[in-house]
Amino acid sequence: MSKTLPSILRYRRFYILSGLLIFGIFLYSMLSFKYPNSILEHHLCKNAWNLKPAFNAYDTLDRHIQYVEMGNDKKPLVVFIHGAPASASFWLSYMTDSLLLSRFKMMAIDRPGYGESGFGQSEPSVARQAKIISKILRIKRKLHDVVILHGSSYGGALTARLAMDYPNLMDGIILQSASVAPGLEKTYSISYPTSKAPLKWLIPQALRMANEEKLNHRKTLEAMLPFWKRIKVPAIILHGTKDGLIYPENAEFAKTKMVNAPWVELIWAKGRGHDLAWTRRGLILESIQKLSDRILQEKE
Repeated sequence: MSKTLPSILRYRRFYILSGLLIFGIFLYSMLSFKYPNSILEHHLCKNAWNLKPAFNAYDTLDRHIQYVEMGNDKKPLVVFIHGAPASASFWLSYMTDSLLLSRFKMMAIDRPGYGESGFGQSEPSVARQAKIISKILRIKRKLHDVVILHGSSYGGALTARLAMDYPNLMDGIILQSASVAPGLEKTYSISYPTSKAPLKWLIPQALRMANEEKLNHRKTLEAMLPFWKRIKVPAIILHGTKDGLIYPENAEFAKTKMVNAPWVELIWAKGRGHDLAWTRRGLILESIQKLSDRILQEKE
């Protein structure tokens, strides 16, 4: 027995360490927020209209960008822009929503460095990301009478920049929990040491990308300050009153800065945090429809 017990303990340690290793690999993979198109297609095909997704890509400014579409070109277009870390898959439940599919064509873009858009190759400049995304918007603008951009979190900053630099490529914007005010967001102390080698190589690439963007937020948002007056499209701002990541002051900042927008509506999600995509789904759906209806009404 005395010889058998140590052997059992050794095997037990081996199995425990092996299990932890496998779990670590699985977790690392999940935290990449990067899924094969086959998996995305499987989920997107589960919709009441029996529509199939179209995966497309283009190259510009030395970047390869992928996007996925649902619906037909005869309807208003809603372009979803994700935050960090994430990918186009963040919008799966919206891209398959029966009500949205009945009224809109939808497109979700993998921002530079995420998903299938050069995964792991960061692009911390919001202005450059806007220039990269503008190429596909120019094409889509010719196909749709109404184009709405919906940006979440860091994607909200990109949406605002697109509206500043390319106002003719859209008819309205929605800023959801958007990071737009310099310095008014939470930055974790661990972000600084994990932004440098060797620690940065120990975290998943998607988190590393998000970290690089995070630490450049203030600089890139300060660069946008002179250009808010360029936004000349209607806007809806959605923000949780208890958002501890992107502080609620961001919403008030955006509203006061869009002085040349035809109209701006700020809608508070009382008691909610940064997770509006899941906790206030109905509010988001209503806001997309409200913005579209008002744009169409004004076009008549």
